[in-house]
Amino acid sequence: MSVRKGIALFVGISLAVSGAVLASSADRFTVDLLLSAKPRGLFLVLVLMVAAWSVDALRFCALSRAADEHIGFRLGVELTFLNYFGSAITPMQSGGGPFQVYMLYRNDVPIGKGVAITLTRTLLTLFILGLVVPVAIVTTPEFLSGQHLMQGIFSYVVLFVVLTWTLVVLSLVRPQLVKRLGTALTLLLKRLGFVKPRAVLRTVRRINREIDNYGENFRLFFSTGKYHFAFAVFCSVLHLFLIFSVLPILIWSVSLPCHYAQALMAQALFLFVLYFVPTPGGSGVAEGGGAILFRLLVPWNMAGVMAIGWRFFTEYIAIGLGAFVALRLLGWGLADELLGAKKDA
Repeated sequence: MSVRKGIALFVGISLAVSGAVLASSADRFTVDLLLSAKPRGLFLVLVLMVAAWSVDALRFCALSRAADEHIGFRLGVELTFLNYFGSAITPMQSGGGPFQVYMLYRNDVPIGKGVAITLTRTLLTLFILGLVVPVAIVTTPEFLSGQHLMQGIFSYVVLFVVLTWTLVVLSLVRPQLVKRLGTALTLLLKRLGFVKPRAVLRTVRRINREIDNYGENFRLFFSTGKYHFAFAVFCSVLHLFLIFSVLPILIWSVSLPCHYAQALMAQALFLFVLYFVPTPGGSGVAEGGGAILFRLLVPWNMAGVMAIGWRFFTEYIAIGLGAFVALRLLGWGLADELLGAKKDA
């Protein structure tokens, strides 16, 4: 998928679903509550998000140090926004990784280490969410009770996560098996015309070398880099805490009662699902599903507004900044190449 097509789909789906959500939920009481909102609440949300982006950048720095590399805080910030942008324009939020690996490589971090760093960052988030989600289901079963669509999406996500972790574990304990899979994939791409015959051997050697580097860097995380890795885990927890604090403050800013623990559980469950939604950046599902879920926390006439407001502060702002960073550092052409898009897409 090209960058332009991804942006168009993300914006189009988000606007269409947001409009439908507001049309079906908002009323005159919604307007009254919004007009009486506390401005300091919105300011506090912005402060929380700036802190969240900074902590995410520190997490990149810590994981790089754990892999025996060193990147500056500025590059960590750029990687953070590139991840937001790349994730927003690709299905299942998969586009952030290629942008980040390329930027790390451009700053003298080997590809194998770049893959290990970016993958570990994502897996840390999923692991923490995976611990919180069962607690959310047990303590607040009403979030899924009667929500057949959410139940189906959640079951699909659990299956996908299990498969992902299986592949990660196999890549560490059975690297030879992964190498054989990489060779088979290369031969398949050759047969389909994506890899030239004279490049097959070079490609296979490169894949095998990077798999070795990837495994070695994971071992570094738990040996010489264990203290930096521990700090990255702390940053992951703090990053989610800051993001999860946005919704309660938005609810408080319109003078509605809010239970922080319930809001945290709802967001953990929902964010876990959004990682695996096939639309670009989870668009559509984030706005519509957020309204459905958040109505358990606020009246229906505010649920849509809260879902879109939550999405605006936690995603839209960073995606806009990420678009600026991506086009400044990569440009349209290179960004399309990194996403595997055709030149004429």
